[in-house]
Amino acid sequence: MAIRKIALGALLVNRANDRHGELENETAAIAQLFASQEQHMRNLAKDLVAKGEVFEPPLVFPDGDKFVVADGNRRTTCLKLLSMPRRAPTVELQQFFAELRRQWRGRFPDKIECRVETDRDRVDDILFRRHTGVQGGIGQSNWNDRMKNNFVIRTGKGNGLHVADEIEARLASAKMLPSRKIPRSNMNRLLSAESLRNRLGLSVRKGKLEFIREEQATLRALERVASDLATRKVTLEDIWDTEAKLAYIDDLDREGILPTVAPKPKATPPSTSTPTYPASQKPSPPKAAAWPHLIPNVDYGVTWTAHLQRHREIWEELQFKLRLSDHPNAISVLLRVLLELSVDNYVKETPLSIVNENDNLSRKAVKVAEDMYARAMIDKKYLGVINKLQHAENLISMDTLNRYVHSPNFNVSPEHLKMLWGTLSSLVVLCLTA
Repeated sequence: MAIRKIALGALLVNRANDRHGELENETAAIAQLFASQEQHMRNLAKDLVAKGEVFEPPLVFPDGDKFVVADGNRRTTCLKLLSMPRRAPTVELQQFFAELRRQWRGRFPDKIECRVETDRDRVDDILFRRHTGVQGGIGQSNWNDRMKNNFVIRTGKGNGLHVADEIEARLASAKMLPSRKIPRSNMNRLLSAESLRNRLGLSVRKGKLEFIREEQATLRALERVASDLATRKVTLEDIWDTEAKLAYIDDLDREGILPTVAPKPKATPPSTSTPTYPASQKPSPPKAAAWPHLIPNVDYGVTWTAHLQRHREIWEELQFKLRLSDHPNAISVLLRVLLELSVDNYVKETPLSIVNENDNLSRKAVKVAEDMYARAMIDKKYLGVINKLQHAENLISMDTLNRYVHSPNFNVSPEHLKMLWGTLSSLVVLCLTA
């Protein structure tokens, strides 16, 4: 640890702050802080001006010739906007910070005292033990459930099961452990999200680690990962955020290291002890628990990278916040927006040159589905389903989604919205994971 005075311009507001998840850049991070807690930010800025100092040094780590703020992003943001009010995300806030700057007594600081940590794992340990005491925004704001979840997904800390221990035990049992010690914290970080574990052939279900691909192929992939981490070929800096983790796993995929889908197990004859029933007496399957929102409460395996922040916010509103019984109109519009943003994401990330700017959403969706079919991502049956979405006479169609948004006489049905999601969910998820 070192305490240093660092120029305000050399400090970067963290675009991967756990308060909001990964964003594109510092500007987006500043805007998100105000979008989520504007009054707290205003209160903090007023307090900084009234006291004329920062009472707790921001926690930072070096990144090239800059320093990323790991803790203290709100304080740093307020100082940056007091220094340059035009960087505030709205005209009103620009005026607010310009007026506050005029109230600053004495010389405005061009450098602030910071706590510098070069070990990023230590940075996370510090963050894990902080964040208590709100005091109307002047103190540090407590993390809500989503913020805590962002931290767990990014770092792998505090999620109950110790994935690295389980993997080490499996590799040891198979006599595939590397000779050097595996940095467990880095292994936990790399495999912190279910979608990332799935690509390595693993899943955490009911608190247990399970193989979801052919076991030996999965173990060989894990052996490679363990070796890369143990030999420091891959370090903490290489897997610091979601995009970096994905880049590493994509490299493994290109090398043919990742396990493929496990073959279906051979059917076994029924046990003689299993009771049989006449068709009319077969016990009914248990009913799924009712869920009041459009998107069911299951993990769809989407890895939320920085450029999917808007998509994620809409998704979470549809999965956890907006009740179908209370907000069917808002949900219908957001479903339409989510579909279009997702399709556009596939077109951009693939990239898909056959889509042009004059294509409407229906045509773009069909072209995307055709590309997915060519890549064996979907089968012919589902391609036919997406093709049918072009036909206005069908109840489940793009025309229906458009009428939800534009027609003053079209009534929104919660049950119909569920049918739409059931049809479109696979397309949306594949577009988001492109």
